[in-house]
Amino acid sequence: MYYLNKTFAMPLYLQLYHALKNDIERIIQPGTKLPSIRQMAQEQCISKNGVEQAYKQLELEGYIESRPKSGYFVVSNIKKLIVDADKKFDFVVSEPLCTTIEYDFSPTQLTHDSFPLKTWKRLTSKAFNLIDGLGKYTDGLGEYTLREEIASYLRHSRNVQCNASNVIVCSGFTDGMNLIAGLLGNDFSKIGIEQPGYQVTQEIFTHHHFNIVPIALTHQGLCLESLKNSGVRLVYITPTHQYPTGVSMPISHRFALLEWAKNVNGIIIEDDYDSELRYYSRPIPSLQGLDHYENVIYIGTFSKALSPALRISYIVLPARYITRYKTLKLSRYPHVSLPLQKTLELFIADGHWVRHLKKIKIVNKKKHHTLKEILKNDFEPFFEILSDGGGLAIVIQPKSSLNIQLLKELAYDAKIKLYFMRDLYGHELESIRLGFGGLTEDKIIEGMKRLKAICCQAKHGSHQFIM
Repeated sequence: MYYLNKTFAMPLYLQLYHALKNDIERIIQPGTKLPSIRQMAQEQCISKNGVEQAYKQLELEGYIESRPKSGYFVVSNIKKLIVDADKKFDFVVSEPLCTTIEYDFSPTQLTHDSFPLKTWKRLTSKAFNLIDGLGKYTDGLGEYTLREEIASYLRHSRNVQCNASNVIVCSGFTDGMNLIAGLLGNDFSKIGIEQPGYQVTQEIFTHHHFNIVPIALTHQGLCLESLKNSGVRLVYITPTHQYPTGVSMPISHRFALLEWAKNVNGIIIEDDYDSELRYYSRPIPSLQGLDHYENVIYIGTFSKALSPALRISYIVLPARYITRYKTLKLSRYPHVSLPLQKTLELFIADGHWVRHLKKIKIVNKKKHHTLKEILKNDFEPFFEILSDGGGLAIVIQPKSSLNIQLLKELAYDAKIKLYFMRDLYGHELESIRLGFGGLTEDKIIEGMKRLKAICCQAKHGSHQFIM
């Protein structure tokens, strides 16, 4: 339900139009059916004529389409339309939507100055001087010397059992998961995925014609009983720092999960996406490192601690799958440019990666501590902390006294960007992933002061925001 303010000068139908348009651009999936005009009018306490005006405007602009005797639907190619519109009409900004975000609490970003730009530029120049092969395609698994560096790092940091021969260099998470899905398509027809879990994984395996089986979570991560009852033999999990809840799977559950995989001749895809960023303790050793039967495919990334813009990730495959992988067409060509691979190789080999990790952990641990202390001291009436201690965000749960929809709108008015789980998983998950990695410590303090002001208003139902 949207919050439409009858005291605003803007007509109610325009408020509804802007609210729907904003959600279509950010949240609502292509092909989704909108509530009927009658239903929307009842929910929003607005006339049917007003709803019809809002829908007609959205239809005119190409956001939704009317289907005879079926209703209104978000158009199937909306994402492309939005991208194209941004390119063509980014100079046209409606006054009600003219909001520049000042405090983006993104759970996935790092600050610009966290990237070791000077070192990277120098190593890039050095890498080009070392390259002897710009006139041909290189190894489809990735440069062997880079894979040696990644394997060495994983053995020492995460106890992963690997060497260069079973490491594959990929262009980001999506590329890696597409390779895995293509590799496993002949052996498995369905996959278990944590619920709630990373929706990109679900989309990728759905695209590869797998049946998706949701597996419930407990306070210790994936529910083993639910997994055993599901009938799947392939499962995707984030055991070290579950996405999006942040819980960690204890060692006893890890051994039990490995025993399950052995008994059903199954495969576990272990996504270890931000294991480097732990602030209170070392992460539990990887599942792959505890596995003696080669039933774990391990995937990791340089996005969370180095840069998401580089788009470099890696897969560690069991030996029996490497031969099969080499038969795929996708294995014939490198997935990451040679200069980028060589630069990363030098970055790791010369010790810069380890030094960078130490620095980034210190910086983000301090920001994590600052945010956590503010939450504990100033936000007790509004939120409870569900998960902290790792990654780039603290997961918080709004208390029942807060009007969540009003909080979203007040935050937008206040130029604050919050990341509500309900936008991805529906109203059964009201948690917020409150990120700190992309903000300076001063910005965190300023942004939280502003957030506290609007929380007071959301608790009492007021929509007037005072800067």
